[in-house]
Amino acid sequence: MLSGEVPRNISECSELQLLMLFQNNFVGTIPREIGNLQLLQHLDLADNTLKGTIPDEIGHLYNLKNIFMDKNYLTGSIPLTLFNISSLEMLYMNDNKLEGPLPRQVGNLTMLAWFDLSNNYLAGVIPHEVGNLQELTDLPLSYNEFSGSIPIGIFNISSLVTIGLTENHISGNLPSTIGNGLPNVEKIFLGGNNINGVLPGSISNLSKLTFLELFSNEFTGSIPDSLGNLRQLELLNLYGNSFTSELSFITPLANCKHLRILILSFNPLNAMLPRSIGNISSLQSFIAVGCNLKGNVPSEIRNMRNLSTLSLGGNNLTGIAPTTLSSLKNLQRLFLDANRITGPFPIVLCELPNLGILSLSQNKIWGHIPSCLGNMTSLREVYLDSNNFTASIPSSLWNLKDILKMNLSSNSVNGSLPLEVGNLKAALLLDLSRNQISGNIPSTLGGLQKLTQLSLAHNGIEGSIPETFGELLSLETLDLSYNKMSGVIPKSLEALKQLNSFNVSFNRLHGEIPSEGPFLNFPYQSFMSNKGLCGNPQKHVPACPYSKNQSKSKKRNLIWIIVASSVVSVIGLASAIVFMLMRRRGKTNNAEVEWSPEVSPQRISYYELQRATQGFDENNLLGSGSFGSVYKGTLADGMIVAVKVFNVQMEGTFQTFDRECEMLRNLRHRNLTKIISSCCNLDFKALILEYMPNESLEKLLYSRDYCLHMMQRLNIMVDVASALEYLHHGYSVPVIHCDLKPSNVLLDNDMMGHLTDFGIAKLLTKEESIAQTTTFATIGYIAPEYGLEGIISKRSDVYSFGIMLLETFTKKKPSDEMFAGDLNLRRWVHNSLADELDQIIDADLLTLDEEKLSQKLQCVSSIMELAMKCTSSIPVERMNMTDVVTTLKKIKQKLSSYY
Repeated sequence: MLSGEVPRNISECSELQLLMLFQNNFVGTIPREIGNLQLLQHLDLADNTLKGTIPDEIGHLYNLKNIFMDKNYLTGSIPLTLFNISSLEMLYMNDNKLEGPLPRQVGNLTMLAWFDLSNNYLAGVIPHEVGNLQELTDLPLSYNEFSGSIPIGIFNISSLVTIGLTENHISGNLPSTIGNGLPNVEKIFLGGNNINGVLPGSISNLSKLTFLELFSNEFTGSIPDSLGNLRQLELLNLYGNSFTSELSFITPLANCKHLRILILSFNPLNAMLPRSIGNISSLQSFIAVGCNLKGNVPSEIRNMRNLSTLSLGGNNLTGIAPTTLSSLKNLQRLFLDANRITGPFPIVLCELPNLGILSLSQNKIWGHIPSCLGNMTSLREVYLDSNNFTASIPSSLWNLKDILKMNLSSNSVNGSLPLEVGNLKAALLLDLSRNQISGNIPSTLGGLQKLTQLSLAHNGIEGSIPETFGELLSLETLDLSYNKMSGVIPKSLEALKQLNSFNVSFNRLHGEIPSEGPFLNFPYQSFMSNKGLCGNPQKHVPACPYSKNQSKSKKRNLIWIIVASSVVSVIGLASAIVFMLMRRRGKTNNAEVEWSPEVSPQRISYYELQRATQGFDENNLLGSGSFGSVYKGTLADGMIVAVKVFNVQMEGTFQTFDRECEMLRNLRHRNLTKIISSCCNLDFKALILEYMPNESLEKLLYSRDYCLHMMQRLNIMVDVASALEYLHHGYSVPVIHCDLKPSNVLLDNDMMGHLTDFGIAKLLTKEESIAQTTTFATIGYIAPEYGLEGIISKRSDVYSFGIMLLETFTKKKPSDEMFAGDLNLRRWVHNSLADELDQIIDADLLTLDEEKLSQKLQCVSSIMELAMKCTSSIPVERMNMTDVVTTLKKIKQKLSSYY
């Protein structure tokens, strides 16, 4: 394997016709000298680590037929000179970081057959000149940022086999004539866009079509019955649209003898599953989650003998599970969860020899869990939670030695746990909470070395916590709350470095709460209502009585103080030596315990932070608030970070720190700040976060040296809205941020917005839509019901977002002195929206001589109207964040076309 830079003297090979350097370790940039290879016909630089821009000189290679530059790190725009090479037949630049528009000159490449620009950052509209490429067979432009509608000319390229536009910002309708000009097309990938309107019936004329993916768009109307004419169809994915249909199209789909995958999830079909579904005997996966399907699961499903996945969760299916399910011998995954299925457990499921995942949770199934379930050795995941099961757990279930996840929570199963529970050696999750289990916890549970989540909460379990739990080294969550447990919390649990959630509240435990390892970070709520516990007062428990061990500890502390004083007296030299020894040996101060979240394995000590911030020097101070201060720091490996130091003297700091750790550790979204690590001891708490060089939206909004232009502001608000949509709808339970304001929106090097500060955020349970809090956020941004009654919900976040939207485009704080009495920011904008819009928006945004001023003002008016809908005084009248994101993106597309 070759490495280094592409040699610049390559231009001396003037007779070279074939240059193949793919799948090596070439770094650096593509040399400009490559343009001297006038006879070159084939250039392959794929799958290296090349960076920088593509040199203009590549356009001098007029004999080139094939260019492969995919799977590198190339940046910048595509050089216009490239489109002078009229002989090009293959052009692969996918999987890079190219940006900017696709130039109209692309229409010059009339010989092009293969054209792959997927997985880049290309933006703007797709030029209609693409329709000139009449030799094209493949058009993969997926995973970019293209907007606007699909050029009509693309649907007239008769040679096309594949159209790939997945995950862009494409909008508009599909033409009614889509099926008339693509006789050879086999695959159409249009998922993850904003395409709306009806699905044209003429699409059924594409007789060679095998793959049709339209997921996550805005299609409406009925699904055409004529889809049954697509006799070669193998995959049909209509997930996440607004199709409303009586499912009459299911019957003709039986003509599609090759159909393997049918996905209808999250469309408001509101229909009964027709009996004719059983006629599509070729199906291997049928997925229709969240479609509001009603009625019974038809018994004709027995004819779908090739099914490996049947997923009908989140509907309104009723009746009992059909006995004919036993005919599906190839079934590997069965999801009937979150329906209204009743009756006893369908024993016929025990006859499915290949079933690996069984989910019947959140139904109305009653009776006992059958022992035959323990004979299903193929089972890897079983979810029977939230039903009405009674009696004890059959002993045969503990024979499933290969089971990975078992959830039997929220039923009425009773009895005690046997020693055989230790047989589940492969288990990752075991949830038996909210039942009537009694007796002691068997010590054999400590043998489940791979277990990450264990919950026995809300039962009647007695006895003590087994010492063997200290051997569950992979454990991340342990919940034993609301039981009758006694005894002490074993110190062996201090060894569980992965443990980040621990709850033994509402038991009868006594003795000292462990103080090392993960116990440094657990909030007091983890231990409440155990009258016999003692330890650190920060856990809201009394101090433990004096003991010999404490006496020894005090002596050790005294010795440590003397030693520490001596070290300090040696001034800088000894400190440096100690620091280097600590770094070299990988040790840290005994009084200091750092916790590092699972997102990053690195450990960062107080001394490293002190060094990174130059002793927390004021010159590195990025900002401060009631929580403490944020400093810029440079770690030993050169990474620049933001160090958020909490004020440990302030009441509530520990809860704030714990909450923010918990939130940032679990939430994953590109528009949320990323936690790198943390440092925590009794006297110091800090989060190490991703550094944002452009600071906050508030600082740039009111900066004298910099002006955010219109598109930047809109892009930032789309980023914030996307983060909120994820918190409200994309996480396992709704997360309420509670403190939305411009100072909590940080901007990275690309001016992308990142929502930060989860110090007072709240998690709602799946059953909750609102909650109450005594912690109040910034006045001016909080919703009326939040300020008056402490009621928070997703709607209160929407209100705050609306106020921030108004502030971003008016450059007026809600606390501005001009707002007094009954006048506030919302009312001021509302009163001026009709005829004085240009008087209230930030004067720096638009000028009187601006091109297309009226169109741009109309876009701002749409933004202000959206903010009005977000800030209604009545919570139920406010929009949800999914609709906000959709509306903002549409405004963004329209506004960008005017620049």
